[in-house]
Amino acid sequence: MAKAARRASWIRVRPEGLHVEPGGFHVDPTRAVDRAIITHGHADHARPGHGAVAATAETLAIMRVRYGEMPFKSSQALRFGEKITINGVTVSLMPAGHVLGSAQVVLEYRGERVVVSGDYKRRPDLTCTGFEPVPCDVFITEATFGLPVFRHPEDRHEIATLMHSHALFPERCHVIGTYSLGKAQRLISLIR
Repeated sequence: MAKAARRASWIRVRPEGLHVEPGGFHVDPTRAVDRAIITHGHADHARPGHGAVAATAETLAIMRVRYGEMPFKSSQALRFGEKITINGVTVSLMPAGHVLGSAQVVLEYRGERVVVSGDYKRRPDLTCTGFEPVPCDVFITEATFGLPVFRHPEDRHEIATLMHSHALFPERCHVIGTYSLGKAQRLISLIR
């Protein structure tokens, strides 16, 4: 039991966000930092002003579109499964299935593997690479919709409902509220 309490003692929550101490970098920091690993392009994870940023090529491109040509001083695009080492910490990205370019951050240090999920989705989505489970010692995850009270209906059912409404009222405007990055593309894909 005492061993479990010591797990991932090399990762700390700081005002800037999740800090990987031996690596000297943050994962999805909430404030500008010298070195950041970014899980995906949504604004609550990808912010401008960092020094060096590592992320998937798609996430870096999204950041440039959202924040201008130079949202960071330097960048490194990583392919899924590609490993880099930062001050003794091995870092790789694995698919998160959330939006285009979304990744889980896999951190390996002194025989311990920690996965920081960022946002992820386990349902199939043609607009991004599907979520891949990664064996780990510690899993750090967000759970916005993790409570059992959240039961999302099947995609096909929701699209069928929309198409039925459109067939009944073809002259009417159908307004669908959706987030512009990820959800809108997924909706278009499902309709097609």
